[in-house]
Amino acid sequence: MPETGTARPDDVVDRPLRVQFEAFLDEHRAALAACLDGLGEEQARARLVPSRTTLLGLVKHATFVERVWFGEAVTGRSRTELGIEAGPDESFVLHEGDTVAGVLEAHRRACEDSRRAVAALDLDDVLPGNRRGPLPLRWVYLHVLRELAQHCGHADVLREQLLAGRDG
Repeated sequence: MPETGTARPDDVVDRPLRVQFEAFLDEHRAALAACLDGLGEEQARARLVPSRTTLLGLVKHATFVERVWFGEAVTGRSRTELGIEAGPDESFVLHEGDTVAGVLEAHRRACEDSRRAVAALDLDDVLPGNRRGPLPLRWVYLHVLRELAQHCGHADVLREQLLAGRDG
């Protein structure tokens, strides 16, 4: 999922903080998208826990996260204007038309849009459009990284359960 030429975290140890944040974000974006590699539609939708959390739902939710933090927060546009769900719980809901290819494409586009939205901003620039109030870009990067890391962990466990059931 990282853009062509995007640095890996191990390659940016001595680079500016912004470059480091972006390398870690892209690594986690790619890892979450990769949780769907080699899975069929039914497997991607499999509910292995009581919540709505599925592998496909995690990637769909990550798309929502990108739109909230780099769309709504940067531009101040409402979630309705952005065409996204009102809250995070709804972003896990899978609809009949949600496919692995479609969700991955939406995620890829959202990540590209996120990169473009903040390209001209500095880490200390304040984003006006969050419900918490104005927040600096550096905090948003850290928050999104925290959320992606958490969901990558969820995806690892779900994928392990799914593949153990298929292979076992």
